[in-house]
Amino acid sequence: MTEELQELGVNVGHRRVGRLMRDNGIKIIGTQKYKGTTDSNHAFNIAPYLLDQGFYAEIPGQKWAGDISYIWTSEGWLYLAVILDLYSRRVIGWAVSNRMKRDLAIRALDMAVALR
Repeated sequence: MTEELQELGVNVGHRRVGRLMRDNGIKIIGTQKYKGTTDSNHAFNIAPYLLDQGFYAEIPGQKWAGDISYIWTSEGWLYLAVILDLYSRRVIGWAVSNRMKRDLAIRALDMAVALR
């Protein structure tokens, strides 16, 4: 608001604009940053769903599950790929990056394979 008023030639500072807005009941409504990461309308092959909601494993290393999450930080989006062993429910591989590319998932899977 201050910058727009200054562009119009009004000589004001941030504090005065803030005080005037407060006195007149004007509040700032911030927008949350959201980044859509799923594209369901694609022509790529869809892998079969092999687990069929069977998230229980009888022995270690029998079933693994993975996911990618994104986290907003003060420096921007941070992407986290995680591989879980469904027997122990422990993280056996993970990787972070500032870009969601295929090497993020590959690095997490490589860590899981090396650990198990």
